Amino acid sequence: MRYNIEPSPNTTSLTTNYQTEQQPLPSLQNIKYPEISLDFLDIYVYTNRGDRYDLLANSYYGDYSLWWIISRANPNFTQDSLMPPIGSQIRIPNKSRVGDILSAYKNLNT
Repeated sequence: MRYNIEPSPNTTSLTTNYQTEQQPLPSLQNIKYPEISLDFLDIYVYTNRGDRYDLLANSYYGDYSLWWIISRANPNFTQDSLMPPIGSQIRIPNKSRVGDILSAYKNLNT
């Protein structure tokens, strides 16, 4: 064993703490996403090796968690992957539209 980590006698085990504090996660199947319409301000790029929706979201929006906006703006590609097909043209909604898209998302899921 490379690391030998033993809990201190004054603390409870991590497993016990995790089990008592664990909250159920919402079902991902119940999440609704807004339709992301076409706009003249949208950006179109060709994907390269290593491009992922989360990395593109961070580059264009400054936030990895907004990957779903780019994914949903390209419904012709699989929605269960972070990686668009290499060499494909994808649409990236303009950053100025993100606030409206997030508002629509919140309205659908409240």
